[in-house]
Amino acid sequence: MNAMRDARYIAAWALALWFGIVAFFMVLNRALDLEVYFVLGLIGLLVLVVLIDPPYVQPQAMRRVKALVAVGVAVFGYIVVLKIMEILAS
Repeated sequence: MNAMRDARYIAAWALALWFGIVAFFMVLNRALDLEVYFVLGLIGLLVLVVLIDPPYVQPQAMRRVKALVAVGVAVFGYIVVLKIMEILAS
């Protein structure tokens, strides 16, 4: 049980580090865009979920993370539709 808690802390720190790295390079590049930040953060979350998903058991925390991923993918789809509409309008 203690190893699972440690794995969750490591995963949370890895995701926070990823968001920090993305923000650092966006500031360094002077290209602050919330949509790009969200998409890159979602990519990091998806990679993390694939890496820590246990093959045979489904812990409650993992089900919650997968629900969060589903919401993130829906928001990503909304961003894509907005960008397509923006391109078609021009």
